[in-house]
Amino acid sequence: MNLPFTFFLVIELLPACTDGFVSRHTFPRLPEHEQGERDSFSDANFYKAKQALPGVGRDQPVGEAAQTAAGRCVQCCDRADRPTRRRYRYHYYSDDPPEFRAIPQINLTILKGEKGEKGPRGPYGDHGKAGTSGPPGPLGLKGAKGSPGKFGDPCKLYYAAFSVGRKKELHSNNYYQVLVFDTVYVNLYDQFNMFSGKFYCTIPGVYHFSLNVHTWNQKETYMHIMKNEEEVVVLYTQPSDRSIMQSQSIMLDLQQNDEVWVRLFKGERENAIFSDGLDTYITFNGFLIKPNSEK
Repeated sequence: MNLPFTFFLVIELLPACTDGFVSRHTFPRLPEHEQGERDSFSDANFYKAKQALPGVGRDQPVGEAAQTAAGRCVQCCDRADRPTRRRYRYHYYSDDPPEFRAIPQINLTILKGEKGEKGPRGPYGDHGKAGTSGPPGPLGLKGAKGSPGKFGDPCKLYYAAFSVGRKKELHSNNYYQVLVFDTVYVNLYDQFNMFSGKFYCTIPGVYHFSLNVHTWNQKETYMHIMKNEEEVVVLYTQPSDRSIMQSQSIMLDLQQNDEVWVRLFKGERENAIFSDGLDTYITFNGFLIKPNSEK
């Protein structure tokens, strides 16, 4: 027998079974003194009497049921064979009490099916908006002292210096000439290139340079100390009957790969520097004063 049919059968048969049970059930006989009281309350005017009750007006009629010796109310539906404890419930009704019907109750747990299998996990939801940053927390306790680290590299000392000379004279021509030297006095780390006649900066910083030459009598001396392709300072003497020693010096702030060298002006005029091939009349010097790495 399937489940819907069983449910329908229970609903149809339950009221009939209940009604039959109530009609066939016999209640015990009341005692004689209570039987008399029950008969006194059977009059039709009982439910219309309210004066004997507390709080009822004096002008209302008094029924016979309210004037009984017991002075108790009974239910209109009480039978002779029912207990007397149910006769006091409807003493306020002037008409017939409401009809009560038995309502069937069904145990729904018998209709519940078996527990199914667990379904697959659903997808993740969207990320919520980021909340505002909270206030900074309190400062933590001071940590323990760490272990000593490794020894660092020894302190680096930066040096740069050179001093070179020339023993041969030089005369101007139709183009600029780089003054090349043939004698080395100091050249730390070979920073001065003897073949090109130029100093190449490898340590950025402040440098000092100086140039010393011997002029030629009756000739002009016109030279420049150059930084890269820029004319920085000039060394110049006018033609004279005597030859003299002439010098020029300067400090420069150099960067990595800057070049410093000496240039002889081209031959628009009679331009020369003197030397006899034996002694050194021409010198060029330079050294580092302070590297940029030092604060």
